[in-house]
Amino acid sequence: MKTSEILNILQKDIHSVIIATVDENDHPITCAIDLMLYEDDTLYFLTARGKAFYQRLMSHPFVSLTGIKGNDTLSSIAISLQGKVKNIKHEKLQEIFEKNDYMKKIYPNVQARDVLEVFCFEQFSGEYFDLSQTPKYG
Repeated sequence: MKTSEILNILQKDIHSVIIATVDENDHPITCAIDLMLYEDDTLYFLTARGKAFYQRLMSHPFVSLTGIKGNDTLSSIAISLQGKVKNIKHEKLQEIFEKNDYMKKIYPNVQARDVLEVFCFEQFSGEYFDLSQTPKYG
């Protein structure tokens, strides 16, 4: 399977993932995020400037994430990525809102959206496991 196909599955089919960052003491912290856009072999997500997650990304731009889709272990696919992310400020923000209608309910106007900043994966590596097929892939 091509990298572009795997990243497309991760963003469109799985969408919500668990991402790990480190805090100021280099302790790992996880949180759930949505992968908002996949375009030109790049994944994009966002967060608000006031959140601790934002501060961790700015201080330590290396992350690890995992997304899983399936009803049980043997019907699941899992995708994990590790890499460096980059803050691109408001770039792609309008496109993210166009492709993710639910975001308009969370951030209904331009003033509410002003706190959001977009991040993209600058470099990454990863793994893809598919236990739903025979033979198993991964």
